[in-house]
Amino acid sequence: MPYYILFDTETTGNGDKDRIIQVGAMVVKSRDNVEVIDELCRTEVPITIEAMEVHGITPDVVADKPLYAETTFARRIGELNVPENYLIAHNIGFDLGMIEKEGFQNRMKLIDTVRCARHLLPDLPAHRLQYLRYALELYREEAAEASKLGVAIKAHDAIGDVLILKLLFSYLIQKVREAFPDDNPVEKMVELTQTPVMIRTFKFGKYKGESIEEIAAKDPSYLSWMRKNLDLDEDMRYTLDAYLH
Repeated sequence: MPYYILFDTETTGNGDKDRIIQVGAMVVKSRDNVEVIDELCRTEVPITIEAMEVHGITPDVVADKPLYAETTFARRIGELNVPENYLIAHNIGFDLGMIEKEGFQNRMKLIDTVRCARHLLPDLPAHRLQYLRYALELYREEAAEASKLGVAIKAHDAIGDVLILKLLFSYLIQKVREAFPDDNPVEKMVELTQTPVMIRTFKFGKYKGESIEEIAAKDPSYLSWMRKNLDLDEDMRYTLDAYLH
């Protein structure tokens, strides 16, 4: 049977030079066989004030911690890095990019719960992890799950976010079963992860909440400006390109 590695990182910032200072993971072999990993690690890269504002990890907290390469997570993800296993994260491009900076070269199948949620829950106004925590009422299950796994619940904490990720993953699996009853649900999530999403409405800016299709018809120059000037995720770039070409 495959392993499912759900993980999340907290970092010194969001720039190209930033590095991991906390990693949380759950290595799932079966419903009753879950290995929990919750580790801090140090790096020579300074933690930005903006990052501290989000996760609350200050330089003194990690000063005496091991380097990332010395963590249990680094060892375990190396051991499990084979094509039959699944690596799962919310916005996996960011977290995978962070461990790739540490020399990791992925061989596992990837599942991005952000993209899967966008495919399966297109009418929701947002797909951030904490938004989904409340919108899908996952918080009602988290206390029992945390008690079972011995995990503390804290927003923007790596292992706390992985706990929500685990509940979200189970929720999305059920949605896949409903939408694609003839498909293997986990393999379908791998496929959805590889398939860009057509975004329906603007999530920010002067047209927030309005239909992208309608704005493309009446103000295409705004789409062109966004595409040229903003740092957009892959799905938004895909959507704008579809209307602009």
